[in-house]
Amino acid sequence: MDVRTRNNVVVTGRRGGPVVLLAHGFGCDQNMWRLIVPALAEDFELVLFDYVGSGRSDLSAWREERYASLDGYARDVLEICEELDLHEVTFVGHSVSAMIGVLAAAADPERFTNLVMVAPSPRYLDDDDYRGGFSASDIDELLESLESNYLGWSAAMAPVIMGNPDRPELGEELTSSFCATDPDIARVFARATFLSDSRADLATVTVPTLVLECAQDVIAPREVGGYVHTTIPGSHLVTLDATGHCPQLSAPGATAEAILSFLTRAR
Repeated sequence: MDVRTRNNVVVTGRRGGPVVLLAHGFGCDQNMWRLIVPALAEDFELVLFDYVGSGRSDLSAWREERYASLDGYARDVLEICEELDLHEVTFVGHSVSAMIGVLAAAADPERFTNLVMVAPSPRYLDDDDYRGGFSASDIDELLESLESNYLGWSAAMAPVIMGNPDRPELGEELTSSFCATDPDIARVFARATFLSDSRADLATVTVPTLVLECAQDVIAPREVGGYVHTTIPGSHLVTLDATGHCPQLSAPGATAEAILSFLTRAR
């Protein structure tokens, strides 16, 4: 199958410039990057895509056995890189995609030169002295609600995840994005996301890394951003003056500025 069609790959920006690969999170698609694309496109060649099962990807390519773990999504990333012959890639991953990027870079380290982790979390479940933000009962309740009534879960949870109650249009956009995803596919991606534990994989990161966290985020609290930062040697932590889990939508200017500043230093 043609990988470009399978993952709805879009290439834009400065052709021949340094490559930035933008990877969306759970329940989203590449459209979530649209507000920061103009700021990055002047200096970088941008590659956007949808994971299989999301956005305008080819849904016929989706297989539960592949996408029941984050490894399947990392394979999507690597196959896109191979198809487009991408090298010296800066991987920008939002939410769970930050960890997917870590897995992809560990599997093929020669392709990646930088990581940008936007609101990352290596584990959502609390564990001893690690605070992921969710108890076991929280995760069980979240997944049970999602699986029993996905549209109702989306309408209730998307505004909470987005934050910014004074800007309801943001929550409405995320709700629409969630609701556009097939419930059976969303169930599998949700389990792969919220039951994952990628803490050990952080030790494999050897490239310059930017950790972007929000000042208030119910999905990835600041303790998580601090954990990722301290676990990846030499990483740079930036706390955005933003609320919610999607700063590329709620604070696109600050998000783009932080990424550009990091890449300027890295170059």
